[in-house]
Amino acid sequence: MTPQAASAAAYDICKLAPIVPVLVVHEVAHARPLAEALIAGGLPALEVTLRTDAALDVIAEMARVEGGAVGAGTLLTPDDVKRAVDAGATFGVSPGATDTLLQAAEDLDLAMLPGAATASEAMRLLERGYDMLKFFPAEASGGAPALKSLASPLPQIRFCPTGGVSTANAESYLSLPNVVCAGGSWVAPDALVRAGDWDAITKLARAASQLGR
Repeated sequence: MTPQAASAAAYDICKLAPIVPVLVVHEVAHARPLAEALIAGGLPALEVTLRTDAALDVIAEMARVEGGAVGAGTLLTPDDVKRAVDAGATFGVSPGATDTLLQAAEDLDLAMLPGAATASEAMRLLERGYDMLKFFPAEASGGAPALKSLASPLPQIRFCPTGGVSTANAESYLSLPNVVCAGGSWVAPDALVRAGDWDAITKLARAASQLGR
């Protein structure tokens, strides 16, 4: 897969809903019902971060749920990419980008959303062929005002801001012309996941699915 194709595929996934849930799942038993709850609420693109021992098994379970697009987040190395693809991930997300990481994703035909926090990082990724990027860490990097300032000099680059995005500020990001969606963890709080309150998570997802519209 070319960089352009990997980025275009990521863009198509980002267009599915205004919010991409960023999930840290500790138990495989929660994978299927959590995915079903989020998809039922209108959030089909799911990012499972590789931050728990269960993450790859969670991806494998979620990949079997109809109507969803399950990706792997916190990809740092080529080995992370391979393990994610083997588990069934259809897209990848990284906090930054390295040539070896991107090459691994391209070699394995993985749609990729690489991270950038500065104009130079974004320009370097654009030069390689990526025009759909993760803006991370969003709030710590200046928030919506910083992202807005990148729209004029780099109008061809689109972003998914992640990191500190919440119900309080999501609209400020989603209203920007260079933002396609945003990543957020509030739609699947750990307490609700551990309690198995899937109805409450569906309600949070449904509200999030209407943001920016």
